Amino acid sequence: MAAASASNRETQDRLRRYQARQTVHESKIARRKRDNLVAVLAIVVVGALAATAQIVYFTAGPGTPEPVASASPEPTEPAVAAPDAALSEFRTWTGAMTINEGIELRYELDGLAAPQAVASFVSLVQSGFYDGLSCHRLTTEGIFVLQCGDPNGDGSGGPDYRFGPIENPPIDDVYATGVIAMARQGGDGSSMGSQFFIVYDESTIPADAAGGYTVMGRITGGLDALLADVVAAGVEGGGGDGPPAVPTVISGITIQ
Repeated sequence: MAAASASNRETQDRLRRYQARQTVHESKIARRKRDNLVAVLAIVVVGALAATAQIVYFTAGPGTPEPVASASPEPTEPAVAAPDAALSEFRTWTGAMTINEGIELRYELDGLAAPQAVASFVSLVQSGFYDGLSCHRLTTEGIFVLQCGDPNGDGSGGPDYRFGPIENPPIDDVYATGVIAMARQGGDGSSMGSQFFIVYDESTIPADAAGGYTVMGRITGGLDALLADVVAAGVEGGGGDGPPAVPTVISGITIQ
């Protein structure tokens, strides 16, 4: 009887010890799950913050392909209407753009494919708007463009009107070497003004919510000189996107 009682006590002790170990084990598992959950949440939060920062960078900062997008501030209500598309005469225009007094870029514009953009450009050239303005942005990584035509010289300015919609974008997002296209704000196809970009080497520029970028013409001569005298020097400070290391100014533009 005494032996049976002792055996029962030992069995109960083993059961209690087992249950105690299980409780400790389950507690450790629960704590590990909590720790893992906290770690995952921390990673998610950090990732979300990083993604948000990158989105802000590419839609509102110097990385915006505004042409592609050097983003402008929130658009204000235009003071006047954009030039009538009929000013393009729906024909091919030719001209020359002089950069830094010595680089002559010959170009042609397609008034049939992009009448609104060409009408605006013709009007601005004829009024002398572009004379003395800088090419404020050079990109040498990812996309290869020189962006010009901002009276503020920082990607935020333009004439006292905006226009859209997007005309003649490439369906495959590939912008051929020599293309002249209109810059705009990210996601806004009606935010074009005076800023344009020259593609000095073939670039894939993904369309955004608004679409692609208006291709209004192309460089027909002089691109080699631009590459040698401006692009080869790179970006100020050695980055891949920013002001050209060689200050770049539009000395004058002709059109006919």
